[in-house]
Amino acid sequence: MQIAILLYDRLTALDAVGPYEVLNHLPGASVRFVAERPGPIRNDTGSLGLIADATLTDVPRPDVVLVPGGPGQADQMADGPLHQWLRDVDQTSTWTTSVCTGSLILAAAGLLRGRRATSYWLALDQLEQWSVTPVNDRVVSDGKYLTAAGVSSGIDMGLTLAGKIAGDRVAESIQLGIEYDPQPPYAAGSPDKAPSEVVEALRSRSRFILQGPNA
Repeated sequence: MQIAILLYDRLTALDAVGPYEVLNHLPGASVRFVAERPGPIRNDTGSLGLIADATLTDVPRPDVVLVPGGPGQADQMADGPLHQWLRDVDQTSTWTTSVCTGSLILAAAGLLRGRRATSYWLALDQLEQWSVTPVNDRVVSDGKYLTAAGVSSGIDMGLTLAGKIAGDRVAESIQLGIEYDPQPPYAAGSPDKAPSEVVEALRSRSRFILQGPNA
């Protein structure tokens, strides 16, 4: 089973690495990081590089495709080779997935039209412009499409997908193996739980609020 995780400049590293740590433990899995060009791809702060060991054309028929999010998502919204690759691989993929604002890239490529999906909480309403129904859940499943909300929820999506592919016991073993047992010191992990001043501070700095729906 071939799993392709898309990389692009200024992605959020955990969006890609979180699911990788889960899916890499699936029996028979071969995970490849792919990009328009091979080599190092820098994260959103420029402080971390992930290595793309394959180009898009090197991976024409992955069983699973995963699109992470991050500030660099804004540069991946125009139609072009990346969108065409997504449309091509989606024709034969068993699962097409995203984390955070990666769902906006899938939506812009036309793959989520008429479907339910989620995204980062500040970007969730952006999905409507591509005829996608936004759902405020941590992981949303609609047919073969799995979308995860912000950053850390990519681990939840990976475990959900692992269960769908290999069964509950395998997914549970992976969860225990990575000791994924969240017990955060603060109840501020969603806008419904976080203090209002924290929510408003993040909202005021959001690139979606500042730049509009096509950010």
